[in-house]
Amino acid sequence: MNEPEYRKVYVDVTVLMRKDGTLLPKSFRWEDGEKYPIDRVLHITPAASLKVGGRGTRYTVKINGMERYMFREEDRWFVEAPIIR
Repeated sequence: MNEPEYRKVYVDVTVLMRKDGTLLPKSFRWEDGEKYPIDRVLHITPAASLKVGGRGTRYTVKINGMERYMFREEDRWFVEAPIIR
């Protein structure tokens, strides 16, 4: 079976900035306007998106109990979304 293709989707993110400067995403708004709360931030590390390109800070987060990646690329946030055909 072929690996699915992905696309980069830029999203609006509500962020908590801690007093030490750490940014923690709290929720994001998808393309259709639906808002998704982020249950928990599990890990933050500099990394590249291997699926859609781009480099910045990768946030491993829990959304609805599922582990996902979010990326902060300079001053914008994106997620990797599978292309549905």
